Amino acid sequence: MKKIATIFIFSIIIYSCKLTDENDVEEKVVKNTTTKDSTVVNDKDENGCLSSAGYVWSKVNNECVKGYSGIQLNPMNVANNEDETASAYVLFNEDASMAEVFLPNDTTSIVLTRSTEGKPWVYKDWQLIAWKGYVLKKGGENKYMGDAEMGKKVLGSDTEQ
Repeated sequence: MKKIATIFIFSIIIYSCKLTDENDVEEKVVKNTTTKDSTVVNDKDENGCLSSAGYVWSKVNNECVKGYSGIQLNPMNVANNEDETASAYVLFNEDASMAEVFLPNDTTSIVLTRSTEGKPWVYKDWQLIAWKGYVLKKGGENKYMGDAEMGKKVLGSDTEQ
C-alpha cells in the first residue's frame, strides 16, 4: 500500500508540475521583448544611402558619400567658422568639369558645370570660382569660401595660452 501511495503522490506531483519545452518559452520571451523594445528603422534614401550615418547621394560621382566630405567652404559672414554644420562642401567629378555643392541644412545638392578649364563652375545664379582656394557666389554675392584642401580644418590654435 505504501508503494502505491508513493507512486500515486509522485504521479500527482509530476502531473501538477507542467513540463514545457524550454526553447518554446525562450522564443516567446524573445518575441515579446523584440516587439516591445525595438523598432524597425529604414533611414536609407531612394539611392540606398544611409542618411543617419551622414551619407548622401553624389550626382557627379554616382555613389553615396559623407555629406561633409570634399572641400569645406565656410560662410563669409562667420569669421573662423568652427561649426561644420554651417559650412558648404564641394565635390568634383574626375575631370573637374562638374562641381557638386552641398549646402548646409539642405537635403539636395547643386551641380555646377564649367565650359573650359580656368572658367568658373556655373548653375543659374550660383558660381564657384577658383581663387585663393574657392569662392562660392550667389547672384554676385560671396556666400562661402575655403582653401583647396579636403576634409576638416584646424581653425584655432592647438597650444595653450
